Amino acid sequence: MTLPSGPLIAWLGDDFTGGAAVAETLAFAGLPAAMFLEPPTPELLTRFRGLRGIGIATTARAESPGWMDAHLPGLYAALVATGAPVIQYKACSTMDSAPQVGSLGRALELGLAATGETCAPILFASPEMGRYQAFGQLFAAGLGGIHRIDRHPVMSRHPVTPMDEADIVRHLGRQTGLPLAVLMRPDLGLAAFGRLARGVRGIAVDCAGADDLREVGRIVWSRRFVLGSQGIESALIAHFRAEGWLEDEPVRPAPLPVGQIAVVSGSASAVTARQIAWAEGQGWPVIRLETGALFGAGGADAVTRASDAAMTSLAQGRNPVVVALRGPDDPALPEARAAMAAAGLAPAEGEARIGEALGEILARLVGAGLRRAVVAGGDTSGRVTRALGVVALEPWAWIAHGASLLRAHRATDSIELILKGGQMGPEDLFARALGARTEPEQEGTRPPLRTPTTNHLQGGDHDRKEHVP
Repeated sequence: MTLPSGPLIAWLGDDFTGGAAVAETLAFAGLPAAMFLEPPTPELLTRFRGLRGIGIATTARAESPGWMDAHLPGLYAALVATGAPVIQYKACSTMDSAPQVGSLGRALELGLAATGETCAPILFASPEMGRYQAFGQLFAAGLGGIHRIDRHPVMSRHPVTPMDEADIVRHLGRQTGLPLAVLMRPDLGLAAFGRLARGVRGIAVDCAGADDLREVGRIVWSRRFVLGSQGIESALIAHFRAEGWLEDEPVRPAPLPVGQIAVVSGSASAVTARQIAWAEGQGWPVIRLETGALFGAGGADAVTRASDAAMTSLAQGRNPVVVALRGPDDPALPEARAAMAAAGLAPAEGEARIGEALGEILARLVGAGLRRAVVAGGDTSGRVTRALGVVALEPWAWIAHGASLLRAHRATDSIELILKGGQMGPEDLFARALGARTEPEQEGTRPPLRTPTTNHLQGGDHDRKEHVP
């Protein structure tokens, strides 16, 4: 047996950073993949040759079950139409969700109905990302080591969906009435999964390390619909290689250095806060977006002030970092929430406005010639990419797990983006995104921004060669 031709997996990203991580996992294993912001038209697909993975990005993680009822059936249908044998709802590897926000239970119900699958494997584990499932519990690496997800220093304090339950079946059971079960590691195998599947609609599959991936991949490959993180792709790749259907991982391309980048951040994560502080310590100017002002009459002025400051930094040859928040303890967080409430906005509406404002700022910088940027925050990434007019995202060069360089295709050109979830990336990620040095910079140490020649939207190896060293 060999792998079938055409797409092998089609996924629906519940946010943009996670959806991009799926494309990253596939592409850097030698399976070309791209993620689209809308169901791709046949014309658009012809611009990407030989895709083995096709994704559609959404903001589902920040949406209600009613939103999912209205949007997910059509999106699942578009995935089914690709002909891929496996359809995935891509969930965050930290399982952050709640009954009324980003319900994974509702996504599971709708995915089963759309694909006709009777029982879906559920895998949040992704060992290379420091995510593990053991005896039905989810664990994740974080500051200070590996933590049960309900004791994780970041996820237990998530501003929208704080994790207070590590038991996967219990957590999802709050979001769906479907019967669920756990396939524990001592019984891990395709036959045991099949026996359990006769009485339930979803099975959380233990995966406590890289050694488990091959068997988990066999299970995933046997099913039409799956729910989980980019660990799904890691498991499939391990299975394909074990069967001799896929060669060993090729060398990951490194990003070419650029003179300047910009960062926009709507993340309240402690990890992102450390990355911002690291950049500030290196002399990168950190510019505050006045979040409280966004929800009143002065919103446009707040965006203009932040944009002007960022433009000035670029003109000085520096790398601006525009931030809405600096960690979960930032006084700006309760102030922003109070301003949202005073304006009569639900938290999701207020967060959307912050993301849109950051998108406006970055769009102005790109319009002035900036060609590479970092966007921090999963929900923020969705708002920003739409503001930039992006139609598709393609992995381009390796930087870090879940935070690689993407080629962001637009109607007539492309730019380069790093979309990172709040908890993703090393402390010096922003410098790695620049592609070079990490020593402190001073004003004027880099030449001011120059507008490069744009590249027209196209796919394939010819276009790739000018970006990969």
